[in-house]
Amino acid sequence: MRKIQFANDQYYHVFNRGVDKRKVFTDSKEYERFILSLILMNDEKDGMMIKWRNYKDSHPSSSLDKFLKLSFSERRRLVEIIAYCCNPNHFHFILKQVSEKGIEKFMHRLSTGYTKYFNDKHHRSGSLFQGTFKATHINRDGLLLYLVVYVNCNSEIHGVAKAKNYRWCSFPCYLKKGRNDIVNKSIILEEFNNLHSFKEFSVSHIRHFEERKADEKIFIES
Repeated sequence: MRKIQFANDQYYHVFNRGVDKRKVFTDSKEYERFILSLILMNDEKDGMMIKWRNYKDSHPSSSLDKFLKLSFSERRRLVEIIAYCCNPNHFHFILKQVSEKGIEKFMHRLSTGYTKYFNDKHHRSGSLFQGTFKATHINRDGLLLYLVVYVNCNSEIHGVAKAKNYRWCSFPCYLKKGRNDIVNKSIILEEFNNLHSFKEFSVSHIRHFEERKADEKIFIES
């Protein structure tokens, strides 16, 4: 039984990795599918991925943005995504629960849907992720800012890619360089005088995390 009890309007660091530390993203199409799931599966209405596929079949030249305007006119999210990063063999989120059992519903949809997609594509069966997702409650405001940097810039901390240019994390969105419809960044940016001060804060803490890799369990196992 999960020790942590999720509550509405609270923030959580949520993460998981591939079973046996295997890669769960092997090409850009898989990252794109996972990111698409972050959008379509974050709603109290189920089945949005199927509706999107059907819509795309009948409207091949149409866009996801148009579909979202049609389908999410009365959207009720399960969670607010504050930050995310997808690395080749693991992912991190900062989530705020806004609907009862929202995190559990969202993560169940996300993991089962993506596992089916990945297994079908690679002609495999069985678990893709290392058990049930892990989560820690973020119970201090200062820690929230700190962990948003950790998640936003996780690709850089682990030497995968510079976060400001990494397509599969939310840091470019915070810097106004990426798509803006996945994360709610206002709760973080309102703590800074301007975007430059947020960027400076992030860069300084990237170095701090790089220097403290040996202490990573503080952030993923507490």
